[in-house]
Amino acid sequence: MRLPPPLRKCAATKGQPAFEIDAGKLAEEARFDGVFVLRTNAHVTPLQAVLRYRELLQVENLFQRAKAAMRTRPIFHSCDAAIRGHVFCSFLALIVQKHLDDLLREAGIKPEWKLLLRDLDRLTQTTIRHNGADWRVRSDASPTIAALFKHARIALPPRAHQPRPPPEVTPPKRAPKRRGRPPRSATPP
Repeated sequence: MRLPPPLRKCAATKGQPAFEIDAGKLAEEARFDGVFVLRTNAHVTPLQAVLRYRELLQVENLFQRAKAAMRTRPIFHSCDAAIRGHVFCSFLALIVQKHLDDLLREAGIKPEWKLLLRDLDRLTQTTIRHNGADWRVRSDASPTIAALFKHARIALPPRAHQPRPPPEVTPPKRAPKRRGRPPRSATPP
């Protein structure tokens, strides 16, 4: 947070105190614009420390987007295990997002995450029965999704295919019905 520029009191006008900006102090303060201090006990270079610090913004953004998208705000945990689980799931989502970002960067694609998630949501597979046979039909994949699957080495299912027919099930054989008197029970009624 930037503090207001240095002020100094100047001659009063009509009995009211007045303030003006001290140009010398302002120039002195300007030397530190854009400079910040990070202190860490990790054995990393200063550049690595700055880069890791800036990645924290991605983590905070992920928590904010995940909670907004799932409308889970606020979450009240009743025990430490629930808190650990919440943080673990959010961290896992961050890892998946980072991996997908890397794959897309290799493919030369820089999509908007909202659009990418929308396209993934639209990728569906439906089973249709036609002339007594089942067919599985997949929706079209957007070019971004197709490139993502290709670089992740995940094969998209065929556009339409017929799954193997289920094995013929023969009904279980019933024991022949007994005729005559019912068997006597061991206990009297």
